[in-house]
Amino acid sequence: MPSIRRVAETALYVDDLARAAAFYRDVLGLVPLNLDGGRLVALDAGGATVLLLFRRGLTAEGLRFEGGWIPPHDGQGPAHVAFAVDSAELPAWLERLGMHGVAIESRVRWARGGESVYVRDPDGHSVELVTPGTWATY
Repeated sequence: MPSIRRVAETALYVDDLARAAAFYRDVLGLVPLNLDGGRLVALDAGGATVLLLFRRGLTAEGLRFEGGWIPPHDGQGPAHVAFAVDSAELPAWLERLGMHGVAIESRVRWARGGESVYVRDPDGHSVELVTPGTWATY
């Protein structure tokens, strides 16, 4: 059977692309790969993964372009995304979030020794910073 290597990209749907891109760039330090700002913003989420921010509703029709066809997709309501962080850097992350006025919604200590910190992005999505020791694979 062919194998899956990893999740290459994930998407969140947002109402204001500039506001969302600023949160992920300025607060979490993700590096923009494009800033077209009309339909989507792509950000380097580390480890060869990409976070796509789509303007809510603009993807429901799909997209035809010279290279092919991207089928329709969209989403409503709060979604969830987790970013892997080093355990030793979690205190620095807490400080950085505080400096940007981002409230901690929840902290969890997992049975395997990992820890998660949950915050909300400007569109209400649940953003998790998670250390190793959460899953058997992480």
